[in-house]
Amino acid sequence: MTRVNYLAAIVFGGLFVASFLLSSDVALFVNLVALTIVISGTLGATFLSYPASDILAAFYVARNSYTQRPPTEHEIIDSLLDVAVRSRHSGLLALEVIEEQMTISFLRSALGMLVDGYKPAEVRDILSTEMHYFRQRRVQQEKLFRHMARLAPAFGVAGSVVGLIGMVAGIGDPDVIVSTIPVALTSTLYGIVIGNFLLTPIAENISAKTEKELMLQMLIADGVMAILQEHNTIKLAKKLESFLTPAGRTEPARSLLEIRDRYRALRGEPTILDESQPMPVDLR
Repeated sequence: MTRVNYLAAIVFGGLFVASFLLSSDVALFVNLVALTIVISGTLGATFLSYPASDILAAFYVARNSYTQRPPTEHEIIDSLLDVAVRSRHSGLLALEVIEEQMTISFLRSALGMLVDGYKPAEVRDILSTEMHYFRQRRVQQEKLFRHMARLAPAFGVAGSVVGLIGMVAGIGDPDVIVSTIPVALTSTLYGIVIGNFLLTPIAENISAKTEKELMLQMLIADGVMAILQEHNTIKLAKKLESFLTPAGRTEPARSLLEIRDRYRALRGEPTILDESQPMPVDLR
């Protein structure tokens, strides 16, 4: 989620609410009894459907999907090229320092396997298994919010029935009818709004973030396998850039030279990047 997303949601959400408020009196749309029926019914049915630990995990993932920014493809590619340059100059054991500093857990796990000497088939199998179960967990969490989105309108209808029963019971008493009509009408409204303006968007956001993170994990897995098989870094850069849109691709040789210069500077060696000199072709 970007600032544009949040700004647009606030603007259009405000217009949505304003369309109700401008049409009539604000007090007509506020009814705590109806809101309690919808929320308590939805949450109660949800706790009957899923273990409490799964519900808490789903809300935790939903919060993170809006508050945490995943790394970009360019950041992942730069990290992998940095790893490739270091491993070719100093061996795989030199990656142990990078592993400790890495903030991306999936990449840190993959680098740990390289340092520990796992075979390529073992690395591929473990990473594929981790990606599979990551998807399964996220699908379950998305399913929970979709289930809640279906429950909310249903309990809105239940609240309307409660209000109608109160109206029938109060026939002949205008005070009872006046107090139960708002419950009957606003319950359905609350159920529809909560289900379609809150819960369904949360489920869609989790789904979108999951697909994005899975693509990044595929990028990391392919890059780590290429490093493990000691691919030429130019070929690795071309392979990794296939994950980017054509407009987002950069010149791989320049990026590799910059990364190699940073690594040489850390080791106290002279750098090789010189704008006045032609760029070398072999960056192995």
